[in-house]
Amino acid sequence: MTRFFAWGAALLMAMALAGCGYNEIQRQDEQVRAAWSEVLNQYQRRADLVPNLVATVKGEASFEQETLTKVIEARAKATSIQATPELINDPAAFQKFQQAQGELSSTLSRLLVVAEAYPTLKANQAFQDLRVQLEGTENRITVARNRYIKAVADYNVLVRSFPENLTAKMFGYAPKPNFTVQNEAQISMPPTVSFDKPAAGAPPAAPAPAASR
Repeated sequence: MTRFFAWGAALLMAMALAGCGYNEIQRQDEQVRAAWSEVLNQYQRRADLVPNLVATVKGEASFEQETLTKVIEARAKATSIQATPELINDPAAFQKFQQAQGELSSTLSRLLVVAEAYPTLKANQAFQDLRVQLEGTENRITVARNRYIKAVADYNVLVRSFPENLTAKMFGYAPKPNFTVQNEAQISMPPTVSFDKPAAGAPPAAPAPAASR
């Protein structure tokens, strides 16, 4: 009899948890984790391409060193942050990780733009192959990020809705940080690069005269 009541109590608890959204919270939490894992996979794929890209560009003797240095530093900063699964539950750590990845995106974008000014580099097949791989990886990152954004949005709506919000609070499921509009705008903003160089020994151009009134 005691065993019967124990099974009955367990069944009633399971039904109660299912009715208050516990199972759905679990399902969507797993979807967020899976989407985040794919984002990390694509970021790692990009990081793995950078050393070969930098080594290839170094073969261009006159290539500006400042651009290469910034790419190397940005990669080091991005890969120094340990992207554990718990990171997606920590808004401050999440923001720091995304800022580092955004800086790497910006410096890589500048490197590719600057490379357009070097005909021998543009003709280098190894560089072109790496460029294609990098561009493909950036597209994969965008797709993975969009899936993550959708998964987090669905999860956050669920844990903020009644009565699921009561279950979420009871079991410690808080809303998760997501990519912001500012993140997207900063990452997607193309770098401003000018290849205009004054002739050797030429004096700097005089400032334009003020418009007369």
